[in-house]
Amino acid sequence: MTTLVLAAGSSKALWFATRGAGIVALLLLTATVVLGVAGAVRLRSDRLPRFVVAGLHRNLTLLALALLTVHIGTAVADTYAPLGLKDVFIPFLSGYRTFWLGLGTLAFDLLLALTITSLLRVRIGFRRWKQLHWLAYAAWPVALVHGLGTGSDARFGWMQVLASVCALAVVAAIFVRLGPLAAWQPGQAALGGLAVMTILAGTVWYTGGPGSTGWAARAGTPGTLLASRAPARAVTSTPTLPSAPFRARFTGRLRQSSSQGGQLLIDISGTTSGGAPGHLWIRLQGTPTGEGGVTLTASGASFGPPTWPNEYVGNITGLEGNHLDLSLNGSGRKMLVQVDLSIDQASGAVKGTLQAGAGQGVRS
Repeated sequence: MTTLVLAAGSSKALWFATRGAGIVALLLLTATVVLGVAGAVRLRSDRLPRFVVAGLHRNLTLLALALLTVHIGTAVADTYAPLGLKDVFIPFLSGYRTFWLGLGTLAFDLLLALTITSLLRVRIGFRRWKQLHWLAYAAWPVALVHGLGTGSDARFGWMQVLASVCALAVVAAIFVRLGPLAAWQPGQAALGGLAVMTILAGTVWYTGGPGSTGWAARAGTPGTLLASRAPARAVTSTPTLPSAPFRARFTGRLRQSSSQGGQLLIDISGTTSGGAPGHLWIRLQGTPTGEGGVTLTASGASFGPPTWPNEYVGNITGLEGNHLDLSLNGSGRKMLVQVDLSIDQASGAVKGTLQAGAGQGVRS
C-alpha cells in the first residue's frame, strides 16, 4: 500500500509568499516609476538634492528586483502550476496562462536588462544607458497587467483599490512632469490624453476580463488545474447546495502524472450520488520516497452540485491509507468531509463513500 506523509501548510506558505512578494514588488515598481517621472524634474530642492532622489530611485529598483526574484522563486517552487526555469526567462512558453504569465516574464527580463546595463553604464556610455533606462517605465504597465491577468486576487476589493492607486499615481506623476495645463504644447496634450485614455481602456478590459466570472478558464489555466470539472453552464435558478451532514457514494477516476522537479501529481475526480449529488475533485502532490511511498507536499479539493462544482474548496487535512479527511469552505460555511476510497490500480477506476459534517467533523 502506498504510504503518504502529510506535510500540511508548506504549499500555502509558498502561495502566500508568491502573492505577497508580487504585490510588494508592484508597489515598489510603481514608486520607482513615479519617482523617475515626477522626481526627475519636480522633487529636487535644496533640502532634497538630485543625488538623494537618484539614490532612492536606484535602491527602490533594486529592491523591486529582489522581491520579483522571491516572487518568481516561490512560484516555481510551489509547483502547483507547471512552471520551470525556462518560464522565468523566456516569455509566452508556459502552459499556465501563457500570455498573462508571459507578461510577467517580460517585465522581469526588462528590469534584469536595466540592472545589467546600469552596472555597465561606464562602458556603454551615458546616452545609450539613458535610452535603455526607459525599459523600467515599459516594465511597469506590463507588470500591472500581468498581476491582474494572472493573480488569484484580481477580483478582491483590496486588489482593485491597490491597482487603481498604482495606475492613478503614475498618471498623476505624468501630469506633474508635463507641467501647468495652460502651458501644454500639442505633444504634451497628446501625451496627457493618452494617459487618461489608457486608464479608461484598462478599466474596460478589467471589467470584462479579470473582474468577471470564468476568467481563470479564459486566461488559459490548464484543465487539470481547473480540477477536471465540467465546463461552466448557464444557471437559470439558484442551485441546491450540499449541506452537512450527509452521506454519499462516489464514482470517478484516478490520473497520475509527474511534474517538473520530480513531483508526483495524483488527481481524483468524479461524481457523487445519494445524499448529495455533485462533483468531487481531490489533488495530491508529493515527492516519491525510496520505499515506494510519497511525501505529500501540497493538496487541493473541491465539491459542489453539478451546476456549481466549485462551491466548496479546500485541502486534505488528514490521510491514512485510502481514507482522507477534507476541510472545505464555501457559502460562509465550513464542511469537514471523510472520504473512503477503493482504487483499481489497473484501470484507474475509483469508488468510495463520503461522510460530511459541519464544525468539528463527524468522527466519534
